[in-house]
Amino acid sequence: MPSLKSRLVGLYLKLTRKKGFASAKDLHDWIVWSRKRQSHLPPASIMRRMDVTSREIDGFPVYDVVPRERSSGHIVYFHGGAYCFEITSYHWKLIADIAERTGARVTVPIYPLAPEHDFHDMFRMAMATYRSVLGQSRASDVVFMGDSAGGNMAVVLTMMAARKHVPLPGRHVLISPGLDMAVTEAMTEAACQDPWLDVPGGEEAIRLYSAGIDVTDWRISPRYGDLSVLPKTLIFTSTRDLLCSGTMDFAAAARQAGIDVDLVVEEGMYHVWPLIETIEARRARDRIVEFLREVEMPKPGRAPAPVSVTALPAE
Repeated sequence: MPSLKSRLVGLYLKLTRKKGFASAKDLHDWIVWSRKRQSHLPPASIMRRMDVTSREIDGFPVYDVVPRERSSGHIVYFHGGAYCFEITSYHWKLIADIAERTGARVTVPIYPLAPEHDFHDMFRMAMATYRSVLGQSRASDVVFMGDSAGGNMAVVLTMMAARKHVPLPGRHVLISPGLDMAVTEAMTEAACQDPWLDVPGGEEAIRLYSAGIDVTDWRISPRYGDLSVLPKTLIFTSTRDLLCSGTMDFAAAARQAGIDVDLVVEEGMYHVWPLIETIEARRARDRIVEFLREVEMPKPGRAPAPVSVTALPAE
């Protein structure tokens, strides 16, 4: 059973955030509200603790977050937000925590958002950011990490890089990723238990973002792409997340493509729970740090590799 704090957070999300995904109109209203209040700037507390610099790529900010005690590794973090919403303090706190605990540099692209921009704008900037990272670090030392829509972007960008013969990242860390955007019966049923996401608003977010590309195209739903190009991957999902069924199917398909997948399923938790300070989030972050500290093994061949499904134990 989730901790008391996690249950309270779930209730808060249901009372304050669920409505934003209840309909297309509600999503647009939330976007208008957020544009007046959201900022991509890192919190002052993180600026004091870390070496944070900024630059522009394709006209949009990119932050580099470097811990005081630097070791090795380079993470590119793609924040979530249904492609429509800005990075939040919760993302920044996770980024700072992982950077400090692993010693890795973290590059954070503040990519263009829908509806003002679309798929093409986002990935032009994302690819340019990755190319700049390759000027600093070996591809094998690079980790693509993202939550929700950012998890989708991490996988799609790797697939794009493979097609362009750009060196591929060494690992993926995906937190509650959106990997199959096609609405299914399982997704609709799961929406009743999800305290945050809902189908109507989610469909509108994809429409605003997708530039008319079909939802079953690999560029929107990477579940339908060439999964054999992906690196070793750690995925987090949860049973009260409407994206869970798509994530489970993706993991199974990646296994068939020969990819080493570690799938962590947290019972009773909600979307992107590792971003919120709870007992469950601490367990998830410990697993991320462990994964990033592992010695990189040779990439698997095309023979099926086991999918490790982990239900994290209660403390």
